[in-house]
Amino acid sequence: MRTDGAERAPAGARRPIVVVAGATGFVGRALAERLAHRATVIGLSRSAKTAAPGAAVAEWRACDLFSLRDAEAALVGADVAVYLVHSMSRGARLTQASFEDLDLILADNFARAAERAGVRQIVFLSGIVPPGSDLSPHLASRLEVERALAGRSVPVTVVRAGLVMGAGGSSFRILRRLVERLPAMALPRWTTTPMTPVRIEDVVTVLAGVCGDERFLERTGDVGFPEPVTYAELIAATAAALGVRRPVVRVPLVSPGLSRWWVQLVTGADAELVKPLVGSVDCPMAAGDLSFMRELQVEPPPFAEALAAALEADRAHEREERSRSHRAGRPTAQTGGEHERCEGVRSVQRLCLPPGRDAVWLARDYARWLPRAMWPLIRVVERDGDLAFTVPLLRRPLLELTWAADRSPPDRQLFYITGGLLADTTRSLRGRLEFREVLGGGAAVAAIHEFSPRLPWWLYRATQAVVHLLVMRAFQRRQRALCAARPG
Repeated sequence: MRTDGAERAPAGARRPIVVVAGATGFVGRALAERLAHRATVIGLSRSAKTAAPGAAVAEWRACDLFSLRDAEAALVGADVAVYLVHSMSRGARLTQASFEDLDLILADNFARAAERAGVRQIVFLSGIVPPGSDLSPHLASRLEVERALAGRSVPVTVVRAGLVMGAGGSSFRILRRLVERLPAMALPRWTTTPMTPVRIEDVVTVLAGVCGDERFLERTGDVGFPEPVTYAELIAATAAALGVRRPVVRVPLVSPGLSRWWVQLVTGADAELVKPLVGSVDCPMAAGDLSFMRELQVEPPPFAEALAAALEADRAHEREERSRSHRAGRPTAQTGGEHERCEGVRSVQRLCLPPGRDAVWLARDYARWLPRAMWPLIRVVERDGDLAFTVPLLRRPLLELTWAADRSPPDRQLFYITGGLLADTTRSLRGRLEFREVLGGGAAVAAIHEFSPRLPWWLYRATQAVVHLLVMRAFQRRQRALCAARPG
């Protein structure tokens, strides 16, 4: 199934099915439009949507990618699965997890689901990775997601991009607002870092071009302009394109961490978006291997011309967003796609997995360790795989967990939260605890998803949530000690 961004499927031929995770976002919307003429595009969203007649997305499927069952159903019938997902938005009422661990679970679910659905190819839009091992948390996470997606049997194609210039791009809009709103530009030392921006049109052309093309299976390529620029040069070019003059002041002592606060203050962008992006600015993100662009004959226009066009398009897009929001009587939404969340609790802890152990062992070890660690307060009763957490003198368990035998292979053990004094199962039946191997068994995670507490939220946050986090951190330390005692 070889097609590029300009080909149409032959008359009478079966149109390939491309499932796009992240189809509501900046890149996802543009990619769906590019693919629609030669493929059946299925978009994934946490809430199902109905595509209008003639829309680029032929079908919307409701999918919470934190649920492996949802991911498996969403990828049924797919030839190609495009992954445009990141977890900069927490996605739950209360989240006890780093964005790196959330990203890891999402990617692991997607890879497992693609394998089960018989998908022929996963296409992932990642970030440009600088040489060396001194990566920011955001870039290290992108690289880890690449490993997680490639950890199953489905071939993966990775397209790496830096700052994407185009209408509606969150990072690009942050840049434009900074230049528009600041009377003078303070340039910290990190603004001398080289980077390679890219047009949204070129990103989409390459993504569409590699979809279904066997030449690109199990390959990685960068996209961007032929020559990198520094952030200072990009800021100066943006000011020139906008027709504004901004005095420049060099401030070598300002760190990316401090820069994050004034970027958020000036642009109004969400803190969860700004933090990982600004945290990467001192990492050189200059494109290296542009072979994908050469093979697909993608030739960007001159940089100054492309930048001016992208800025004008983003201004027009923002005016349209404000107009729509005004007509609808609601505040303007943040850029970068829809923001949805569940109303429960999500808690994810990464664990060291001793060599030769699997998720079955990990789940049993937790059930054995917890009553010892919490003695004499907590006891764990195990019966046919089910678990009940009890305390002396109380007739009902605090929590009841039902083992999902049919959903629990050796590398993933799943328990549904089905009752107990501390769980409100009337709100949600999707609350669950899982132990899973990730990254080919090199690590593991313990995760609670969509848990609905029975306690009032203010009391839950001050008591049960704190206790759970302390217990899981203690279990993390135990697993690290076991790994140190049993080196691989």
